Amino acid sequence: MENVKTFKYVDYLWDEEKAASFGDDQVALFLYRSNILGADLRITNYGGGNTSCKTIEKDPLTNEEVEVMWVKGSGGDIGTLTRKGIAGLYTERLRNLKNVYGGLADEDRMVGLFDHCIFDLESKAPSIDTPLHGLLPFKHIDHLHPDALIAVAAAKDSEAITKEIWGDTMGWVPWQRPGFDLGLQLEKCLADNPGIRGIVLGSHGLFTWGDTSYESYMNSLEVIEMASEYIAKKIEEKGQVFGGQKVESLPAEERKNKAAQIMPLLRGLASSENRMVGHFTDSDVVLEYINSNDLERLAPLGTSCPDHFLRTKIQPLVLTLDKNEDLSDSKAILEKLNPLFEQYRQEYKDYYETCKHPNSPAMRDPNPVIIIYPGVGMFSFSKDKQTTRVANEFYVNAINVMRGAEAISEYTSLPRQEAFDIEYWLLEEAKLQRMPKEKPLSRKVAIVTGAGGGIGQAIADKMVQEGAVVVYTDLNQEAVESVTAKYSKDQAVAVTCDVTSEEAIANAFKEAVLAFGGVDIIVHSAGLAISKSLEDTTTKDWDLLENVLVKGQFLMAKSGAEVLKKQNLGGDIVSIASKNGLVAGPNNVAYGTAKAAQQHMTRLLAAELAADKIRVNVVNPDGVIVGSKIWEGSWAEGRAKANGISVEELPAFYAKRNLLNEIILPEDIANGVFACVAILDKTTGNIINVDGGMANAFPR
Repeated sequence: MENVKTFKYVDYLWDEEKAASFGDDQVALFLYRSNILGADLRITNYGGGNTSCKTIEKDPLTNEEVEVMWVKGSGGDIGTLTRKGIAGLYTERLRNLKNVYGGLADEDRMVGLFDHCIFDLESKAPSIDTPLHGLLPFKHIDHLHPDALIAVAAAKDSEAITKEIWGDTMGWVPWQRPGFDLGLQLEKCLADNPGIRGIVLGSHGLFTWGDTSYESYMNSLEVIEMASEYIAKKIEEKGQVFGGQKVESLPAEERKNKAAQIMPLLRGLASSENRMVGHFTDSDVVLEYINSNDLERLAPLGTSCPDHFLRTKIQPLVLTLDKNEDLSDSKAILEKLNPLFEQYRQEYKDYYETCKHPNSPAMRDPNPVIIIYPGVGMFSFSKDKQTTRVANEFYVNAINVMRGAEAISEYTSLPRQEAFDIEYWLLEEAKLQRMPKEKPLSRKVAIVTGAGGGIGQAIADKMVQEGAVVVYTDLNQEAVESVTAKYSKDQAVAVTCDVTSEEAIANAFKEAVLAFGGVDIIVHSAGLAISKSLEDTTTKDWDLLENVLVKGQFLMAKSGAEVLKKQNLGGDIVSIASKNGLVAGPNNVAYGTAKAAQQHMTRLLAAELAADKIRVNVVNPDGVIVGSKIWEGSWAEGRAKANGISVEELPAFYAKRNLLNEIILPEDIANGVFACVAILDKTTGNIINVDGGMANAFPR
């Protein structure tokens, strides 16, 4: 290439000034290279691939200079890799393991021996790919999973195509499960082909290298670019991919409407063993594939690269619903979906029973991760938003691989037994067992009204902290966007919502479903307070309180129950009322009446929705002055007047009038809601007072 810094199919992200700031720190440069390689999803996806460098260090035991290899540790991600995520090993010790290697049956034992090669005692656990880097002599090495390279690796006649693209400058090794022996095969390939710039791993990915971090980076980009150019030329020659279009996509807005209607049903079915969080995409890349003539042939083949099918399962579920199907009758649609899911589960069980070994781990969840709806889009379901989004992205990678391989020659996938041996590898199972314990609200989706500040924000924040993904809603768009800015889109999204509007609430639930697949926890916290005597209370005051507090609760419950019933997973509805719904006090007719209506509506809904395992409860705050939005302005003035004190005296007044003499904070109300949805799992129709103990507000 005439200008090595100009690429069409990958992003050149090397910043010379930033790189220079690391000086001669080769580990820092290796981490920098890793991060910018991981920033381009066409090069490698989240958690995919690994990188390394070798440096000369002083042995703390002998004071002699030794070569140390620094490599991405097990379970890391090169795009976010830091010093804490790498392993440092004595290179010579690692290579000496060849003396004790007993062949393919010895692979699992070898991983345990990597620990005997550790130089840096702060090392992350070395990954199975460690010997692939250690047995090659180069100072900087990149093992990547670019779509273009996997397309070459997964194509029929992959070895011949590799030679056609790169001539004698690239090596090629056939598919083999990662491990020590694959490292030996790379070493042999290099010995047989001295001077090559990299190696293509059949059905797997790419190894490239360089004497410096920059040279390795440039070598990787150039090799990927050459494969990408080759594939683009082949696609141009063919004129179409995937056999051409079979189904025409619905218009964009109709696709989203269909997705919002069907996702709760899909989520419920995909959660038959474990509750799942969803993701939806209808990108052009996805639509081209799912609407094609070749979908029926390619989808059952499954993915080729281990990184793909470990996250997406070996194949997707393709829905046979027409794109124009009327989805309004959930019962009728479930009658069509249930057999498809049952068939998928049975096929997965058959795959497990056919391929399992005597020591294989127990069969995992047989439900699909990827679900395809031709004409509409692609759904994914997994344990949390990040995992399901990444699974979705990996299947997009798989689509790109299939496109490229089909353009080159013909796509080939891994044999089912090979795929199983990766998916149910004991080392993979051990990695899963090392995962952190899930939080109490993991796998759940919450929607909270009035979350732009005060009590609502505290509740929503508590939901996130305890593992839920949360839709923050508020009438104030700026406020709700501000409070969610501290979270990623995998944790929380902001939606503007007027709780007095049926249309706005329906839209909020639509956004929740499209973002996360459904809803499990519904918290109505939006509110305001007006403290006036009967004489001073206007019909406008009355209507405003009734609309926000009572009508808002009704509309949230109505739209929310529709989603909860579709999922058939039960759920929680919690309303934030007030001690004032139980206690008669002066200058409080409109507010107290509205709060009492909220409390009784909760009882009515609890009785009606119990058959669907939907629990409905109330949390009653009192005297939440610090951090509460309703105490800003006229409400504080009204309550001060009613109690014959000044506004400045209110916090002390309210703190000292409860039995425990405690100041009640928004976080205390959030804890009350958390108790309702995470601990009191056999409670419905209940009132939880969070007021420090107000004897006149005891419900019984």
